[in-house]
Amino acid sequence: MNAPTALATYVIGHRNPDADAICSAIAYAAYQEARGERGHVAARCGNSNARIDAILARFRHPLPLFLGDVSPRVRELMAADVVEVAAEATCAEALDLLDRHNLRVLPVTGPGRRVIGTVSLARLGGIFLPRAAEPRLMRQVRTSLGHIASALTARALHAPDDARVEELYIRLGTMAVASFWKVSERENIPPGRSLIIVGDRRDIQERAIALGVRALVITSGLPVDDDILAQARARGVGLLVSPHDSATTAWLVRAAATLDRVVDVQFSSVHPDARVADIRRRLAAAMHTPALMVVDDTGALVGVLSKGDLLKPAPTRLVLVDHNELSQAVPGADQATIVGIIDHHRLGPVATPQPILFLNEPVGSTCTIVADLFRRDGLEPSADLAGLMMAGLVSDTLNLQSPTSTEKDARLLAWLEARAGMGARELADLIFSSGSVVLASPPDKIVRADFKLYDEGGARFSVSQVEELGFDNFRARAGAIASALADLRAEERLVFAALLVTDINTQNSLLLIKGDPAFVARIGHAPVVEHEVFDLPGVVSRKKQLVPYLAGLLKELEAEGVAPSSGKSETPFRAG
Repeated sequence: MNAPTALATYVIGHRNPDADAICSAIAYAAYQEARGERGHVAARCGNSNARIDAILARFRHPLPLFLGDVSPRVRELMAADVVEVAAEATCAEALDLLDRHNLRVLPVTGPGRRVIGTVSLARLGGIFLPRAAEPRLMRQVRTSLGHIASALTARALHAPDDARVEELYIRLGTMAVASFWKVSERENIPPGRSLIIVGDRRDIQERAIALGVRALVITSGLPVDDDILAQARARGVGLLVSPHDSATTAWLVRAAATLDRVVDVQFSSVHPDARVADIRRRLAAAMHTPALMVVDDTGALVGVLSKGDLLKPAPTRLVLVDHNELSQAVPGADQATIVGIIDHHRLGPVATPQPILFLNEPVGSTCTIVADLFRRDGLEPSADLAGLMMAGLVSDTLNLQSPTSTEKDARLLAWLEARAGMGARELADLIFSSGSVVLASPPDKIVRADFKLYDEGGARFSVSQVEELGFDNFRARAGAIASALADLRAEERLVFAALLVTDINTQNSLLLIKGDPAFVARIGHAPVVEHEVFDLPGVVSRKKQLVPYLAGLLKELEAEGVAPSSGKSETPFRAG
């Protein structure tokens, strides 16, 4: 299945598309491109058939792009340009990134961008506000001399083994030299793990070096005597010069701690192809989760999805052709951005958050409407494009023999004939002799050929339609097709499922129906086979003849307080 891209506007027909749905999608996308509106792509949400294949082959056009589901995915809304921090970084680096990019959470990654965890301001707070009941922890910091120098932007006069990460304890050299080391001795802190922050007090500097502390940090950019530097080198004591005062230096040294103790390894992640609707529910329930890490199949970071990202409009844009009911639309259409509808059917319950282009005319095909757009705008379609529009018009109106046909269909058909360089009769022969759906397809595919769902006052039902040259092929397979129709009804939980088989030659139809007995008993046409197949002379239009008739029967039952059932525990019909 092809995945939608955010930059395109997809022109797409209904599920299980017929020739008009396919041809009008191609033609309307071409119309918009001819007007200079770039990015329109013809699409489909169902399989082709022999008739459609014959049309596309005749007019040298490939099948439109297949989209089986346009539900917005995480990859379409996530922030892909991710700010991250390496696992070996310091708290100072993480704080800088959080502040500079105004972030609430920061991914922590290792080799191959694999997510190790996350860090936030709340987690980093523990570095600067440890528990007061443990004074030893107030001074403890896990870091290296290199990290400290970087956090302080200090001059490293001597920094032996500066990459070694170790536990150090911060001391301020502010007391008299006589009592300077007594506090450390009481807390049992060895000199080699002590970091002394001091100003220009030479006595403290010499005492600390003599004790062999890990490093001295001289504050306020004060000068260091040459002999002090020589003593530090001789004893292997680090010597850094901080440009900051003592209080700021002590704070920044704590910020030089490595991230390992503040990383939250219990982070939430999601795959980039996950449905946004599912993730929206998950994030709503996770009150303290500001964002999800988006990781691929290898665990590598590809993006971050925040709660704010879920407020973005759906990036997938759709123009619906040859239908306007979401029950017939590509799955996920209710979550996409519908920007237009071009149709010739009854109005269904579709709502959009913003005004859209809506063209709905009582004509025989959607291709009629699109052809009229070309004509009115003075745009000349190519011969092949005119032929495709002819094919949709001829197919949907049975070459103007259907009761849905109008004078406008006839006028536009003649206009298209002149541009396609072929007659409608010739094209009709090609279309209707291109193969029997009943012979070429298994029963479960037959009952879903040109399959449409309807909802009348809470009663859900379906009507499929196939067009044949005579009824012999259908009669030979009626039993298997009836079983498949019953399975379809059960699967979709419908009051009834119907298949209209139309003979193009005689302009008559047979109706195969599986449904609630109370409803089936209302059908006033002559039964042909055990009340499952009914003879419908002169009926060829699902839209104009059959669906209004079936909907009327449902309303009669509703008025009488009879509630037909789908045969399941939960009825899809509510009387009254």
